[in-house]
Amino acid sequence: MLDRLNRPLRDLRISVTDRCNLRCPYCMPREVFGPGFAFLPREELLSFEEITRLAAVFARLGVAKVRLTGGEPLLRRDLDRLVRMLAATEGLEEIAMTTNGVLLAAHAERLAKAGLQRVTVSLDALDPDVVARMSDAPVSSERVLAGIEAAVAAGLAPVKVNMVVRRGVNDGCLIEMAERFRGRDVVLRFIEYMDVGGSNRWRREHVVPAAEVLATLAERWPLQPLEPVARGEVATRYRYLDGAGEIGVIHSVSKPFCADCVRARLSADGQLFTCLFASSGADLRAPLRAGADAVELERCVRAVWEGRSDRYSAERSAASRRPQRPRVEMSYIGG
Repeated sequence: MLDRLNRPLRDLRISVTDRCNLRCPYCMPREVFGPGFAFLPREELLSFEEITRLAAVFARLGVAKVRLTGGEPLLRRDLDRLVRMLAATEGLEEIAMTTNGVLLAAHAERLAKAGLQRVTVSLDALDPDVVARMSDAPVSSERVLAGIEAAVAAGLAPVKVNMVVRRGVNDGCLIEMAERFRGRDVVLRFIEYMDVGGSNRWRREHVVPAAEVLATLAERWPLQPLEPVARGEVATRYRYLDGAGEIGVIHSVSKPFCADCVRARLSADGQLFTCLFASSGADLRAPLRAGADAVELERCVRAVWEGRSDRYSAERSAASRRPQRPRVEMSYIGG
C-alpha cells in the first residue's frame, strides 16, 4: 500500500491520551493549556480493545511498528494491559513508547514484562533552571534520569533520549547532555525546534540547525556518520570514534525527510492523521463504534493512505509563500 508519493505505511503512532503532566512551551504552552482547557472526556477516548482492533487492521496493511504516545502516555491507567494486547497482535514486530519520563521509574519493569521493547524519553537539559524553563513545570531532571535507568534495568536498552534544542534556552547544554549519556545504553538525539501546532509561537531564529549541533559536538569528540537501518528513520545517526556509542540528529527544519516518511498517527479519540503538521484527520472511531468489520476498517485506512500527499516540512523549507493553514496540536496526536 503506497501513497501518492510512493511511500509505504510502516509505523503507527498511537496517542492514548491528550493530557500531560508538563507544560513544555513548544508543545503545550500553559497560556493555552491552562486550568480551564477542555481535554477529551473519557468516553471519547478509544478503549484498549478498540485500539487493538485498529492496530490489527494497520498490521494487515503493512504496519510493523507501533509507538504509544500522548500527551503523556503513562497518565493512561493500566497501560501495561494495552501493551500486552498489542504484543499479541499478529504482524506487529515492535512496540515502543515515547514519554517525558517523570513516571517511568514506577512503570518500566511492568511495561517491559508486558511486551514493550523500546522507550524514548524526552529530556531537554540537566540543569534544574533550564529544565524548569523548557518544561514550565516543577520537574527534576533527576527524576527523569531515574526513569531512564529503570528502563535500562528493565531491558529496554538502548533507551533513546530526545533533546529539543532551542536557541537561547538550552543550546548551551549540548556538551553536558552528551557527556552524561556517552558510554551508556542510551542514544541521545538532538531535535531541531519545530513549528508544531499553532500555539507555540515558533520562529525560525529559535532553531539551532543540526549541522551546528554536530559541529559543537565534533569539536570535543570526533564523529562518523552511520548508515540508516531502514527507510523512514527520522534521525541521522553518528558514532563516537572513541567507541562511546552513538548519537542522532533530527533535522526536520533544515533538512526535511518528507520523501521517506512512512508514519501515520492515531489520536486518542480515533482520528487518523497522515502528517504531524496536518490540519485535520479521518475519523476511524465512528465506523468502529458503528460496527464496521475489519474489511470495512481496512478500506477506510487504505483510502486515506493512498490519497496521501503530505510534505509539509519540504514545502516549508522551499519557502512557500502560501498562507499558513491551521495545524493540529502535537499534544493531541503525539510527536
